[in-house]
Amino acid sequence: MTRFAAPIAEQIWDMKYRLKEADGTAIDQSVEDTWSRIAKSLASVEKDPAKWEPKFYAALEDFKYLPAGRITAGAGTDRSVTLFNCFVMGTIPDTMVGIFDGLKEAALTMQQGGGIGYDFSTIRPKGAIVKGVAADASGPLSFMDVWDAMCRTIMSAGSRRGAMMATMRCDHPDVEDFITAKSDPARLRMFNMSVLVTDPFMEAVKADSTWDLVWEGETVKTVQARDLWDQIMQSTYDYAEPGVIFIDRINATNNLNYCETIAATNPCGEQPLPPYGACLLGSINLARLVANPFEAKAEIDEDALGDLVATAVRMMDNVVDASNFPLDAQAQEAAAKRRIGLGVTGLADALLMVGLRYGSEEAAAQTEDWMQLIANASYRASAELAAEKGAFPLYDADKYSASPNVQALDAEVQALIAENGIRNALLTSVAPTGTISLYAGNVSSGIEPVFAYAYTRKVLQKDGTRTEEEVVDYAVKMWRDKMGDADLPDYFVNAQTLPAMDHVRMQAAAQKWVDSSISKTINVPEDISFDSFKEVYMEAWDTGCKGCTTYRPNDITGSVLSVEPAKSEDAAQAEEAVAEVVADQNAGDVIYMTEPLDRPEDLEGQTYKLKWPDSEHAIYITVNDIIHQGQRRPFEVFINSKNMEHFAWTVALTRMISAVFRRGGDVSFVVEELKAVFDPRGGAWIQGKYVPSILAAIGGVIEKHMVATGFLAGEGMGLKSDPQADVVAMAPKGKACSSCGQYTMRMVEGCMTCSDCGYSKCG
Repeated sequence: MTRFAAPIAEQIWDMKYRLKEADGTAIDQSVEDTWSRIAKSLASVEKDPAKWEPKFYAALEDFKYLPAGRITAGAGTDRSVTLFNCFVMGTIPDTMVGIFDGLKEAALTMQQGGGIGYDFSTIRPKGAIVKGVAADASGPLSFMDVWDAMCRTIMSAGSRRGAMMATMRCDHPDVEDFITAKSDPARLRMFNMSVLVTDPFMEAVKADSTWDLVWEGETVKTVQARDLWDQIMQSTYDYAEPGVIFIDRINATNNLNYCETIAATNPCGEQPLPPYGACLLGSINLARLVANPFEAKAEIDEDALGDLVATAVRMMDNVVDASNFPLDAQAQEAAAKRRIGLGVTGLADALLMVGLRYGSEEAAAQTEDWMQLIANASYRASAELAAEKGAFPLYDADKYSASPNVQALDAEVQALIAENGIRNALLTSVAPTGTISLYAGNVSSGIEPVFAYAYTRKVLQKDGTRTEEEVVDYAVKMWRDKMGDADLPDYFVNAQTLPAMDHVRMQAAAQKWVDSSISKTINVPEDISFDSFKEVYMEAWDTGCKGCTTYRPNDITGSVLSVEPAKSEDAAQAEEAVAEVVADQNAGDVIYMTEPLDRPEDLEGQTYKLKWPDSEHAIYITVNDIIHQGQRRPFEVFINSKNMEHFAWTVALTRMISAVFRRGGDVSFVVEELKAVFDPRGGAWIQGKYVPSILAAIGGVIEKHMVATGFLAGEGMGLKSDPQADVVAMAPKGKACSSCGQYTMRMVEGCMTCSDCGYSKCG
């Protein structure tokens, strides 16, 4: 009997979490081996590992406790990786040296796979005087462009895709430019962005009073607070960013406000962190803990939940000692405060199992009860750990006990903390769980509603073909298994039909018992009015949320995954006919191809020699073309060099670029992406022109070939005509997944996530 509840779960495990040799040979023969590996690793820091290893295994077994992906993939592997999910970097000094020292630290952190957050409010505004050099400052957004390029470079060099969060205070003079930065579809694509909104600003918005934008105590500009708020709202309505972080509320309720000030969060927003702050994440799978699901006596066993939480807290505390860190400052910060972020997943499924409609007042009340139980169990377990292993080093009994989070706990838990201290400064957080939720059998993510009861997923086979399989929500499958063909009850709701205010109600209910924050996306329909959209954010503020992130389909980021009824045979034939007519009318233009073209026996091409300064061996780039519907277009690329240091990435680049070319469409973006990559070690001057990296030089060669063959009109000019102008019927919806190429990206918990392969922008 397999432990996996769905085929997709086993595929995700094999693809992301199963330990393998470098050549792909499996070391973990089963998911039980994965659980054993994690349990043994986290028990190794205990005085009595033999006692705790089986207890840790029992918590992991059957996906009851789900450590975050970094722990699941990295624990016990003897590989130099960090088990922490997210970091906020140090405060950026307002000096050129300080800024680029910060860039270096970010690159080192991202190289080990950590998502990072930065507050750019500390950099002087555009146009401010730079003393000593007789120049005006270029402003924080110009340096964000540098960070963005660095993130692309790290990604291009073969590491996992980078994730970054940029924040800026609502009183910074450049905040208006920050708000609208994402209106440019090519700019700052590696960043999530959020405005740090203060309590005085929200009071000014409600009062419709003025608001000063200041730098170093001097007012640079005065605006109407409501106008600035509307700018934020309009930008996120149009482009899904920036998000809003209620920063004063975060600092006021922080257990550590006596020894730290927070000005940034991790990329998905659930972890507000101080400079060099780091946090590890894990989730209790509520869907696995419901006894007698879909029956009148359905409930979560509270004693079992409490025991599981206590074990999970101990496991996560051990990660602090078992993990590597990219920077010493991060290790010191983690050791001083021992912050952890225990959350939940499968909440929506658990609510369905006990007969409650997600978003209803009853469901919100039940959510609040479950989260209160988890909060008390977490703090109790950490206080008991403190008696055994000691409190976190920066613990101050009087100041810590004054925290609103601590004062809300049960009296016996507060007494235990007063007696023992506490091992972990903060304990709870609700993180994005998209991939680990799939791994656990496609349970609902985090505290999100069920996105869709079922959808069709295309699975890439080893021979290159794709098969289709139905992916069914965990609770829906359980209902089918139990009730057969009976219709789903009325309380089964999903993200397609849920009112926005129901989302806010659920986030606010959970936030009452989460000491950090919550990663949640409020999906709203494309036709929501602007006034109704603004009400969502004001409701989030009024009900105690620490931030708000919405997602409305738009032209920049595309649509979320759509769940559409099957087409009739007549409709399908009509659509094919339209596509054929469009293709006939546009012979000679660039055509979007629904499937890759087969390779002909012979192709015409050109080989180019690229000599990079200080490199012993040249790189040879061959671009072969195909004639398709009367136009010559690039079909494949081969990149070769005798320098074996280049072997892996040149082979990868060869395969990826060729795969893109064979799909057709506007492939000029390949040139744009390559030419945008810069090497932090420095570029080179080639033929009187500065080229920022080898990858950029390769992009320039491919562009040169495209111009020579007539595919591009000239350097930097893009396509000769808009290929989508006359082929609307064949254009896909939204953005393609950068991992598998399918058009099934959807916004979940602040992350664009692929439902086909499980890839997430945020890891």
